[in-house]
Amino acid sequence: MQGDDPISGDSAGWGGLPPGEAPFVLSMAPSSAIPVLISVPHAGRVYPPALLEQMRLPTDTALRLEDRLVDRLGEAVAARTGASLLIARAPRAMIDLNRSERDIDWEMLGLPAKGRDLPNGRARSGLGLVPRRLPGTGEIWRGGLSMAEVQRRIAAVHAPYHQTLSDALELLRERWGAALLIDLHSMPSLPRIAGQGAAELVLGDRFGATCHGALVASAFAHFAAEGRMAAHNRPYAGGYVLDRHAAPRRGVHAFQLEIDRAAYLDSALIGLGDGFGAMVEMLVALVNRMGADVALLAGRRAGEGWAEAAE
Repeated sequence: MQGDDPISGDSAGWGGLPPGEAPFVLSMAPSSAIPVLISVPHAGRVYPPALLEQMRLPTDTALRLEDRLVDRLGEAVAARTGASLLIARAPRAMIDLNRSERDIDWEMLGLPAKGRDLPNGRARSGLGLVPRRLPGTGEIWRGGLSMAEVQRRIAAVHAPYHQTLSDALELLRERWGAALLIDLHSMPSLPRIAGQGAAELVLGDRFGATCHGALVASAFAHFAAEGRMAAHNRPYAGGYVLDRHAAPRRGVHAFQLEIDRAAYLDSALIGLGDGFGAMVEMLVALVNRMGADVALLAGRRAGEGWAEAAE
């Protein structure tokens, strides 16, 4: 397990894959205890030395790109609930797993965009498949990037991550009749709303396209009961992970959950803070509730034990 240093480098680089390192880790029991999979695509902090050398401001950029230590929330919740867990260890600076393989900034590669897939708004703003720039920081990289390098990162990290996620969801769906993907992220603190305060959580379901409404309603009922202010789809509705893997008509539901970093990190937003334990408790109860709701959607009887329900 990586430490809490702002950035951590492996000794061998990521040429292919370094010994002892993997771009992501899946934790999934052969007989799943609950039909929920938590994915964490943006918390990776294994930085190959060659990548760090290419970055203009590696420490500042890494901290701003990462969903800082949100994987620790995922680990704690999975350990308590039996949910399956997929955590990216490759950093977002290397390749963004919540972007399509087509979200390429061709200018960054020194290639003409004519005749190619046009980048979407995120890629044009600098946050495409390989992030290029950050507001207030400017260009991330000292130089350009080759198409061959982008293709290598897709083959080594992006493609196997999404294949693993797809396979794991299918195993859950086959076992339970339905599955829920919770794509876990963190966000900067949102502006306060007059008379209400600021939302600590944002649940995104692509405006109703990726998750059954009953699951979304149940999640918001839980947030309300816990006294946690939550928003729906704004400003984060979900991204490529949901677009690619959600299939509600087949029983594969998905939502993105953004958590205010200030709610579980310290005041410097670098290490875990006093709110971490309470956030874990809230998420444990949420995941257990979602697991029961998904089982009911799949036709399980309320109150039936997980093991018996799977028979």
